Amino acid sequence: MPNPPTPIQLPPPLKPGDLVQVITPSGCLRETTPSGRNEVEAYLQGVEIWKSRGYRVQIDPGCNRTWGYLAGTDTQRREQLERAWTDPQVRGILCARGGYGATRLLENWSWPEIETPKWTIGFSDITALLWSLGDRGIASVHGPVLTSLAAEPEWSVERLFDLVEGRPLQDLQGQGWGGGRVRGMLLPGNLAVATGLLGTMGLPPLTGVILAFEDLGEAPYRLDRMLTQWRTTGVLERVGGIALGRFSSCKVNPAIPSLSASEVLRDRLSDLGIPVVSELPFGHEGVNAALPVGVEVELDGDRGLLSF
Repeated sequence: MPNPPTPIQLPPPLKPGDLVQVITPSGCLRETTPSGRNEVEAYLQGVEIWKSRGYRVQIDPGCNRTWGYLAGTDTQRREQLERAWTDPQVRGILCARGGYGATRLLENWSWPEIETPKWTIGFSDITALLWSLGDRGIASVHGPVLTSLAAEPEWSVERLFDLVEGRPLQDLQGQGWGGGRVRGMLLPGNLAVATGLLGTMGLPPLTGVILAFEDLGEAPYRLDRMLTQWRTTGVLERVGGIALGRFSSCKVNPAIPSLSASEVLRDRLSDLGIPVVSELPFGHEGVNAALPVGVEVELDGDRGLLSF
């Protein structure tokens, strides 16, 4: 039988006055994105939000590095992560952006032992680090990175600080597909990144967990391919439930016959016999409600509720 999930350890709640460190474990910061957005400006706005809440924000000197599409070599980015993780003065780790590259840091590497774990916050490509921490039994936050934080509505920003400062979280309402209710450890993440963890040492035990997936810019056939991989590995036979966020810009080429993204999700997930809730408010290109990684939650597939 597969091993059950490791009992989770919550980092101590953050409080104003604490030191938090900014790192770039994935892609490099870009002044102009393909959409014309000034990412550096958005990043600085995110830093200011943390400062306005009373936190001392320390930016790792390596955050300005660029090595192709990465924010430095693997060694440089791993050193950033290790500095933040092992510095006893740092209480939380803020990822500047996602992109690509965090999974590379896990190759032939393990988290250094520290006396007190700390909150690590990010989403998208940061999924690799969040799930790796979950495998070690340490909770983290699937939530806005610094380049996306300023675009969040006020309630979503408040939710992020409620989570890391130890206050209760409100339930999230989605669209229930049925299947009843289940309690289990929540593992939220980006579908493409999580699929890349299948069969690797970075994948936590999945028996009884509630998977929560979102994604960006994946054509429906690619979503189909990833979900089919999850099915054919047998992993989905072990999970307790599935929560679905936003699958944004997963567009269909009108010149090519295709299922829609929502049709693919229904086709690949509705026959599993477990609670499934879709249209929850997290993911790219819209509100990204903070979710705890590794914490026990309840998923109600009949009422469409994710409860903390």
